[in-house]
Amino acid sequence: MRKTKTPMVRRLAAAAVALGSCLALAGPAGSAGAAPAEPVPTVFFGDSYTANFGIAPFHEGDRTFCFQAKENYPTVATRSLADKGITLDVQSDVSCGSATVRNFWEEQELLGGMKVAPQQDALKQDTRLAVGSLGGNTLGFNRILKQCSDELRGHPLLPGEPVDGDEPASKCGEFFETADGKQWLDGQFEQVGWDLEELLDRIGYFAPDAKRVLVGYPRLVPEDTTKCLTAAPGQTQLPFADIPNGALPVLDQIQKRLNDVMKKATADAEGGADFVDLYANTGTNTACDGADRGISGLLEDSQIGDGQKLPWYAHPNDKGRDIQAKQVADTVEQILNR
Repeated sequence: MRKTKTPMVRRLAAAAVALGSCLALAGPAGSAGAAPAEPVPTVFFGDSYTANFGIAPFHEGDRTFCFQAKENYPTVATRSLADKGITLDVQSDVSCGSATVRNFWEEQELLGGMKVAPQQDALKQDTRLAVGSLGGNTLGFNRILKQCSDELRGHPLLPGEPVDGDEPASKCGEFFETADGKQWLDGQFEQVGWDLEELLDRIGYFAPDAKRVLVGYPRLVPEDTTKCLTAAPGQTQLPFADIPNGALPVLDQIQKRLNDVMKKATADAEGGADFVDLYANTGTNTACDGADRGISGLLEDSQIGDGQKLPWYAHPNDKGRDIQAKQVADTVEQILNR
């Protein structure tokens, strides 16, 4: 059932966006097309794909279990923009592994009972840029992966349960294309769309002058899935472990559908928002592209963990992080130069 919007928040958000537009129109002539001379107050938000889970070292302390890499794509993109004379004044990077879209406005509970504040708390009235990725955990991509893999069902470090544990992993492709699996997916996609709409509204309300940038997810599965039948150099596990090769095109279609939902959310946003289409630009850097992979395999050892390494669980490696950073930096540069 669709959640109820708060009419007052929606009206205030629309008014704030309109006011911001009027102020922009009243700006000095000739300012369009030039990068801002002053630092741009910026907030990064998001889940493990923004935090870049798996890349070491990561920030520890009260946000240890966010697994936010010290060199995540917000950090690399910020440095790249500085080299071009565009300075982002990063007010906060609140990206955190396992975050759902609702954790943008609701507290998030981490491992060990630790909690972090809603990500929207980082926004300020003078924030001019808000960038990040959310949606994959709301969709339940971890549960989708567990539905398709007996091996992942036994991995307690990957949160969540299969969508229907009574259905065999070997039949997961059929499960998501028919009956209960399809119905579950349709409901999840509806929820993602509604929650992203709410997220963009809230940025518009709490930071009325902020440019809103939603970053999509890099492509996991290549068009030619026979490439997934070979382990990457130096690896013994296949990129998608024991997930049936015939189910990989289904997983790819699910990811493509998520990408389309995210893109639509930005296109429909009141006051405008931008989308970084990583899926469209990473088709040769999937988990199955060997030495060129920007995504590490499901059970490939990540860089983090003492003694026993934590698996990557199909997250960007250093190469993938650099691709994310470049695409985000290029988009931000275009936005700020308008």
